[in-house]
Amino acid sequence: MMVPLTLMALALLAAGLAPRVLTRSSWPDREPVLALWVWQCVVGAVLLCCLLAMALSGAAAFEVVRSHVFAGAPHGVVEAYASGTYAPWAGALSLLLACGGAWTGAMLLREVRDARARRRGRRADLRERAPQLPGEEAPSGDRLVVLEGEKPDAWWLPGAAPQLVITTAALRRLKGRQLDAVLEHEQGHARARHDWLLHCSSALATGFSRVPVFAGFRDQVHRLVELAADDAASRRYGRLTIALALVGLNEDRGVFGPCPAPLALVPQRVQRLLTPPSRLSVGRRLRMTAVASLVPVVPVLVAFAPGLSALH
Repeated sequence: MMVPLTLMALALLAAGLAPRVLTRSSWPDREPVLALWVWQCVVGAVLLCCLLAMALSGAAAFEVVRSHVFAGAPHGVVEAYASGTYAPWAGALSLLLACGGAWTGAMLLREVRDARARRRGRRADLRERAPQLPGEEAPSGDRLVVLEGEKPDAWWLPGAAPQLVITTAALRRLKGRQLDAVLEHEQGHARARHDWLLHCSSALATGFSRVPVFAGFRDQVHRLVELAADDAASRRYGRLTIALALVGLNEDRGVFGPCPAPLALVPQRVQRLLTPPSRLSVGRRLRMTAVASLVPVVPVLVAFAPGLSALH
């Protein structure tokens, strides 16, 4: 029973410590893609700890679970994970973690369902505001849709036929290559599948709002995906171009004064583009990527350690 308890201790340590370290560090703003990877590795390690603890505690408490978890394993390996005294407590832990896993799945399904409903609603509104003309062929692949609108706005509609929607006010406001920079920004979201990251982080934070690592994951993902897309667009069209495009699309919304937290990110993004922070060295980025990739391996090593010791 010590292995499931160790795994739970690791999960609690990572869930409480990692958000404090990552949110207080300055390097994520310099390397948003790397920061996204680190967050995914930490969250994956926490979930893996819970999954392995559920499997091993369930195997210690229930014969039917043990027969599946240790199917084909030598007798010595099974004995290494035996837990006679703590079997009732192990059963309670496994059932608690199983309920948590079911709740996580339900939250993810709800998030995906709500996202699809929002997407269908926006596409229906788009068809109403920009109907297909008689004789016009059905669009295929990427498509730029222009809507009549007094407010400058642009957004990306993911799906089988992704579309960039932009208002006429935005077209009048964006100059030169600024429109291309906005398109590249939105395509950067699509290429990196940021929508799935946002769905997963929102589902975990909604289901477990009191767990710091999940709440921090949601808040930071919303910020980091925008910084990463800004960097993708600036590499092709320049930082000044994308910064001017951001100003043009948002200056009428009052975001450059006192505003709600979601809108407060825009002036921070503009400032970052105009005064870019120095990037980490290639060697340091590689080392941090390697270390982050090893974080989910730790719970696997902890879980397999008794079995590997028994084989020797």
